[in-house]
Order: sequence, then structure tokens, then C-alpha cells
Amino acid sequence: MSEYKSASGSSAEDLFIELFADTFGAEKAGYLYSQYHFYDIYQNDRFADFFLESGNRKIAIEIDDEASHNPSDVSRNKFYDDLLKQNSMVYLGWDIYRWAVKQMQVQPDTVKDELRVFVGSDTAFREVEDYLPVQRGKALQGFDLELKEHQKQALKSLEEMRAKHETIALLYHATGTGKTVTAVTDAKKCGGRTLFLAHTVELVEQAAKTFRELWKTVNVGRYVDSIKQPNAYVLCGSIQSVALNLDRFKPDDFDYLIIDEAHHASADTYQKVLAYFKPKFTLGLTATPERADDKNILDIFKNTAHKLDIQTAVEIGELVPVRCIRIHTNIDLTKVRFNSVQYNIRDLESKIFVPERNTLIADTFMEYCSEKRTVIFCASVKHAEQIAQLIRERGANALAVSGSMKASERKEYLAKFQKGEIKALCACDLLNEGWDCPETEVLFMARPTMSKVLYTQQLGRGMRLADGKESLIVFDFVDNASQYNMPYSMHRLFKLKDYKPGKLVLGTKQQREADNQLYAKGEKPDAIVDFPIDATDYEAVDVFNWQEEAAGMISQMEFIRRVDVQSETVERYIRECKIIPDLIVPMSEHRVFKYFKEETLETAAKQFDWKLINDDNRKELFVEMIKQMDMSYSYKPVLIKAVLTYADSKGRVKLDDIVAYFRSYYEGRRSAGLTVEKPNSIFAKGGYTDKEAQRNILANPFKRFQDMQMLRHTKTLGIIEVEPTMWRNLTEEEKTEIMEICEEKLTGYYHRLS
Repeated sequence: MSEYKSASGSSAEDLFIELFADTFGAEKAGYLYSQYHFYDIYQNDRFADFFLESGNRKIAIEIDDEASHNPSDVSRNKFYDDLLKQNSMVYLGWDIYRWAVKQMQVQPDTVKDELRVFVGSDTAFREVEDYLPVQRGKALQGFDLELKEHQKQALKSLEEMRAKHETIALLYHATGTGKTVTAVTDAKKCGGRTLFLAHTVELVEQAAKTFRELWKTVNVGRYVDSIKQPNAYVLCGSIQSVALNLDRFKPDDFDYLIIDEAHHASADTYQKVLAYFKPKFTLGLTATPERADDKNILDIFKNTAHKLDIQTAVEIGELVPVRCIRIHTNIDLTKVRFNSVQYNIRDLESKIFVPERNTLIADTFMEYCSEKRTVIFCASVKHAEQIAQLIRERGANALAVSGSMKASERKEYLAKFQKGEIKALCACDLLNEGWDCPETEVLFMARPTMSKVLYTQQLGRGMRLADGKESLIVFDFVDNASQYNMPYSMHRLFKLKDYKPGKLVLGTKQQREADNQLYAKGEKPDAIVDFPIDATDYEAVDVFNWQEEAAGMISQMEFIRRVDVQSETVERYIRECKIIPDLIVPMSEHRVFKYFKEETLETAAKQFDWKLINDDNRKELFVEMIKQMDMSYSYKPVLIKAVLTYADSKGRVKLDDIVAYFRSYYEGRRSAGLTVEKPNSIFAKGGYTDKEAQRNILANPFKRFQDMQMLRHTKTLGIIEVEPTMWRNLTEEEKTEIMEICEEKLTGYYHRLS
């Protein structure tokens, strides 16, 4: 990404995050991964400016400075290298979108409109935790057992796996030995909503029949070919039908996922589905292990199903336990401006690039960690170089590493650190992703960050298992901050309100119990660092997290989307304190985001007699609105007919096409000698321009549909868009019915008018 800084002092990265937050909500910006690591086709390290997962889509976003990407201004090799990077992203199956720094500055509304179109309006963003170990699972054999006995043994094994926090299994049973019965029985035992997937209609029908026989208390539906029963408690579907309609499901719709004929799991459709759904348990069924050995099938499942969270990974021994030391700096961040996930870089530099804080970091390392391999995460390249210099002045071997170094030099430094020849690596973004040294013993979190993603990525660099590594020690350098611009720390990340120096923040149940007993006696546990503070010291930690608070609420833009009144009305009621936000997040002196609990929305709707709109009833309300359409003029049905006539597969239609339809409709009536409209209408008067027609359309018929959140005008792109979930749910028969209703409305209107 360009190093360009905007006039406000924000980097290009900051500016994009602000636009993203304005488009999708401040709380959604936490899903943006900055400088996301990947490998190109030659296995060279690469970094995408931003990376995002939405549903089953992987999206890369590149921010370009025109000068550094224009082939006439840069070297031919650099230009070709950029092409290789982009082509490698395409090869990985990512969607790639690019914007220029200047464009974000001078055309912010255009960028926001394009974001809505490219990324989508009804987003399902999710966290990516690809530094974690893959899911633990195992294959259960069942060839040499009697039918009833092997089923009992399989069910017992599955129960034991779940007790150990394992979330996936592969069941090998020979054909005819009842593996489907075993799977149905286990799903019933777990009791959660279940999805069964197979690759043929016959297998789907057989599974549905088995579920109905063995689990009589729930409704069993099918999702195959023309039969779509998505709301059934147990859903048996074909992999093809479900994969093609993933946007009609939520990732957490099902607690238990069963994949029949799991040896097909390497197919793209299976991987797409496995990557999308987030069940509590996944069971693969196969009778043909000879087509792929169990390790290969499990690898496919583990790498495409959801990942372990950090706490579970530690509890089952896949990652090391973590101890934490909090070092207070007395640096004041309360006035530092911020967007959703990061601080304004100029404000931050003025606060943390001070001798006192840097000296504290270097002295802490020298006193307690000088013989331990330590990664110090810094705020910038300049900051990393300053810290490394201070440590070298104190007699220890420390180096700063950055993405601006030559690749060969960087690899040399990292190799020396791995061998223990360098004790301190001072890094900024370089080590967040794409680098791993299990022997790392200590992490210094010296870069204040509001990004959960960034902090967690940094933490992941030190949590790998290594011989003799009892635990990882994390030093959190804690700066003073307000409640809303508080940086992440171990305690805030894991919601730990009580701090005792060096105590385990992550560990197995037995390790934590042993730790508690030592601290209760006023004794410190043995650790790789003889940490400086007495075991009886105690601190209450404020773990308030506005992003998590907001995640359970709806933003003001979502509030407006959910009620059938004009946006101006909602905004006025909020200004007049008739509706009180449940959370107000101040981003800067003049910029706030407001959030509301669901019950606040429901109370307001009841109090002011507003109708609530959601994805389930929006289509029905739209059709009902067409049927009940009140008409002072003929414009509404003409608009709807224009939209249905010209809309593309995404429900988008050019405003120019709508204007052309209006002109054709009314001029056609004029030519036929029919009443055109009321005398005061521009269409009755004639002689109007396309611009005048467009203003009339947007001011009159369109406004009502916009207020009901059924149509949206994307101004800079010149398109009208039908609300995406409603458009997807409209069948061809319903579109035909709506066209007929509009024609009836127009016939009745002109009959009354004449």
C-alpha cells in the first residue's frame, strides 16, 4: 500500500477504514484484516492491503497510489510484479477490488457506493483465524463389529470426543452396517438443529426417512431440486442445492452437520459448504476409505471446517498456556483520534514515540527477558528501529525487521532469531502473519491497537508448541485511554476482570486450578521469566469493549432499515430524544455512532405505530404494499414495472433506463390520444428533459419505496437497486403477479381520472 498521507493526517489505510465503517457500520470494520499474508504461485511472501471474509467469499482490497502503479511511472519489473500478485489472488479464488488514494479523497461517496455493490449490502462478515491449529478429529473404524455393538461403540466414541472439545469426526462403516442410523442417533442425542448433506436425491430421501423414523418429535424437511423447506428442524439436502443457496442460510443455523459419502469432500462444492457453516459438531460418513486414506479426508475436513478458538486450542494441548504481565506506561491516549479499529497515526506517534515509554520497554526487556527469545511488536518501522537501538545500547543483540527490508536480509534476521543468536526482534506488521517461530518465549505488546484481529494475530506468533516451553509470557504495555479508545490487552481480549501478575490467562483446567492454589498461598508459579511483581498484587481490569457491546445491537442505519417510516423521521426523533440510543460511540469530536437494543426498536415501533420490517417479511410487505397502493398519480406502478422490466440478476437497474421507460410510457399514451396524466404533471405538459423526469421519479414514486427500505438509489452509480434479500426471494411467478397488479392499478387510475 502507498505510504501516502491525506491532508487530515490519516494514512490511506485509515481513510479506507473510515469509508468502510460509513458503508457497513463501525462495528463491522473489525472484520477487516490489514496487511493480510499469503503466498503467490512461486511461494513468495505477499501481503494484501485488506482481506475480508463474507459468507463463503474471500475478498482482497488493494489501495493504490496512482504514481506507484502506473506502468508509465514505475519500473517494468515492479509493474509485472504487481500483476503477479493480483493474478495469484485470483488463483486462490479471491475476489479482488482496487481503489486509488486520490479517488477515496475526492470521491468518497463513489467508493462507498461501489463497496455496497461489490461486497454486498447484506453482509455476513466473519473472523479469520488461520494461524490456529486445524480442528482435532479422528476416524472411527467399524468394519469388524456386530451391527448393534459397533453402533454403540461409535456413539460412545463420539460422546467422548465432544467431551474433549473435539468438533469433527469421520465415521468409517462398511456399506449396509447402518452408518446413517448411527449418525441420526448421535444427532438426536445432541438435540440441536441438524443438516444432512448427500450428493444424490436417493440418499437425501433415505436420510429423511431415517430421521422421521428415529426422531419423531421434530419436523424433517428436504432441500433438493424444486423442494425447498429451509426452516425444518432437521434438513436433508443435496450438496448441490445447498451450495447454490448458501446466502439463504446463516452460518450458525445448524448445530450438527452430517456429510454423507465424505470421500467426495475434496470437491469444490463440499469445501464451499464446509467453509460456510459453523456447527458445533461435524460428522463425515464414508464406506470407501480406499478412495482416500483417513488422514487425507480428515485434512480436507479440518482445513475447510471452522477453526478452534484459542482457549479451546490451549485446553486440548494444541497451543501453549499463556501468562501475562501488565506494565503501566502513564502515556495518555484519551485524546488520540480513532476510527473503528485503529488510532490516527499522527496522534499516536506524538504520544508513544517518547523517550520515557521507549526506555521503559528496553529496560523491561533487559531486566527480565534479555536471555529469552522475545518479539517486540512496535507501532511503526521507526518505532521498531528506536527500540532495537536502545536495547543494543544496553548490551543485548536486537534487530528491527520490516517489510521495507530486502527479503534476503529479513530471512537472515529471522533465521538468527530462530537459532537464538538474536534475542529481541522488533517488528511492526511484518510478523502478524506469515511467520512462525515456535521457540518464541516472550511477546511485548508495545503497539497500542484497537483491532482485535491485529492483537490476536500478534498473540498467535508466540503460542506454538516447542520442547521445554512451559508457557508464553506476554508483557502488555498498558497506556491510559478512554473507555471508547481503549487498546486491546490479554485481559480485555479474554474478558478477564481480575489481574494477578504472571497468572495464567490461558491454560488447561488442571493448570489453572494449580495456579489458583499457589496464588491463594501468596506464591508465584515457576515460569520462564522471573517476573517482577509480588504474587499478592491485584488489579481490577476494565474490560469494556464497545465493539462487542455494539455487536449485540443494531446501528442507526439498521434501525432505519427496519421500520416503515422515513429516515428523516427516525433521525428527528433521535435528535428530540423521543428515541434514546443504548450506546453512543464517540469516534472524534464531531463523529459518533449510535446503537440500539432490539427491545428499543420494538418499543419505538409500538409507541409510534410503526411496522417492523425484517428479511422474513420484507417481500410480503412489498407485495402487500403493491396491492394496497394509494395513487395520487400513476407514477408508482410505472416505476415498479420499469424496475421489473430492466432489473439485472442482482435486482439492479440503471436510472437512465427507468427514465426511458417513463418517457416511453407517457409519450405512448400521448401518441395514442389517451389521457397522459393530471394537468400539473410534467409528463402531461410535455417538453420535459430527462433530468427533470429523473428528479420527478426520485421525489415522488421512489421516495415511499426507499423509506420502506425496498428500493435504494445508489447516486454516484446511477442505479436503483431492489433490496437484495427481497429480490432473491421474489419468484418469477410473483414478479409476473406484481406486473399484473400494476397494470390493474393503472387501468383503475385512468378510469377514475377520465
